[in-house]
Amino acid sequence: MIYGYARVSTESQHLEAQVAQLNQAGVDKIYQEKFTGTTTERPIFETLLKKLSAQDTITVTKLDRFARNTKEALELMQILFDRNIAINILNLGRIDESPTGKLIFTIFSAFAQFERDLIVTRTQEGKAYARVHNKNFHEGRPFKYSDTDILDALFLYDSGKTYNQITQQTGISIATLKRRFKLIKLKIPNDS
Repeated sequence: MIYGYARVSTESQHLEAQVAQLNQAGVDKIYQEKFTGTTTERPIFETLLKKLSAQDTITVTKLDRFARNTKEALELMQILFDRNIAINILNLGRIDESPTGKLIFTIFSAFAQFERDLIVTRTQEGKAYARVHNKNFHEGRPFKYSDTDILDALFLYDSGKTYNQITQQTGISIATLKRRFKLIKLKIPNDS
């Protein structure tokens, strides 16, 4: 049996292109999931691994859909080869347990890891540059509540209102209030 596996990293990404490539490659059944490659759990992939039997083939469109890093790729490869299961990576070809197949797989796994590491490095460099050169830079999601909203809530807190009362009045969660109060207090210089 030939199984296909398609994965994207976020809910906003689409699986259609991978599914079309897998169908064109003649797979019998496709397993799909939207799960980041940086997490340790891929439940659909784990289900597929349990389903595989000797003489089956697992097919993916690219190496980074198969494993998150070189170490995991090599471990998975060995587990599958021990079970007599082949790996077909559409942009590389079928990889078997021959010495040449293992060498090719190891080399391409290393390059895939290298590419991911370069992306992380470039992202970190870009953020570091933005922190220095853009006073409005904020890492992560934009704040849902403005500094003015938080200052108004802080005024209520300083006036004796409890977090629960402020949450009921403003709709801002207690966790957000506490976190943003700390940030606001860091921005406000002490009068002493």
